Amino acid sequence: MSSRDFDGDGLRPGAAVARAPGVCGALAQGVVGDTAFSVACPVDFFSRVRVELSSGPPGVAAPEGFEKTAAAVRRTLARLGQARVGASVRVGSPIPRGRGMGSSSADLCAAIAATGLALGRELEPEVIGQIALSVEPTGGVMLPGLALFDHRAGLAMERLGPPPPMEIVGLDFGGFSDFDVFGGLLGRWSGEEDRTAEALGLIRRGVAEGSAALVGRGATLAAEAAGRVLPRRRLAEVREFADSVGAVGVNVGYGNGVTGVLLDARERRGKSTYLKARQAFPDAETVYHFRLMSGGVRVLD
Repeated sequence: MSSRDFDGDGLRPGAAVARAPGVCGALAQGVVGDTAFSVACPVDFFSRVRVELSSGPPGVAAPEGFEKTAAAVRRTLARLGQARVGASVRVGSPIPRGRGMGSSSADLCAAIAATGLALGRELEPEVIGQIALSVEPTGGVMLPGLALFDHRAGLAMERLGPPPPMEIVGLDFGGFSDFDVFGGLLGRWSGEEDRTAEALGLIRRGVAEGSAALVGRGATLAAEAAGRVLPRRRLAEVREFADSVGAVGVNVGYGNGVTGVLLDARERRGKSTYLKARQAFPDAETVYHFRLMSGGVRVLD
């Protein structure tokens, strides 16, 4: 059975399935004080992980290429005092790798949650985050709603609240993106602290008031700051396009990952904007149409 396509039915005792969302970049990212952070932009694009435990020899069997997911299962078993338990892992995920869409973060969070559930334990989101960070830098998709998360050390984990209704047209112009790119540029963020703090303030207000417009303004300000730290491919063109279609803003990923056009979902213009984006950017490798989601790991029966 393919590691990217499986059926979660027929669970036996000692087995569980969980899923976690990918992202369309981040609504904000940067450094405030001494803490690096991001506000992930979770979307309806999920990694689904099945973990089945056994009383056989210890060890975790996972598909090729999912060694970090296996490591997350091992560390979860150890944290719960079950290091001698064996486990097998299957991963089903349509999320592209290395494109600023949180594929690895979603895999890790879903695997950790499923491992806990297979042992009869529902792990708190903050615990899932701590275990995931012990494997690699991780986006805050394990926290419900929208959240500010220190994706490098976990020093900040702040739940902002449920997102306002928003759609996103994502543009992938190619190129590789991951948290290592962000980490190598930490020293450059000092000149952007004030703008980053302003962007966060707008996003917090937008979440509190249910305002897509305020979230979009904050995300755009954050994207501009990120573009000064590391130039983002085609950001100026995407901003011009967003203005032309009446979008509420834009957002960017880490490095040169996917770039998003943010829309107020109540205006019901997602499909038409998606079609216009395909015409406006025929050289884009992929154009996506997403809905902004609350973060958090979902348990599957």
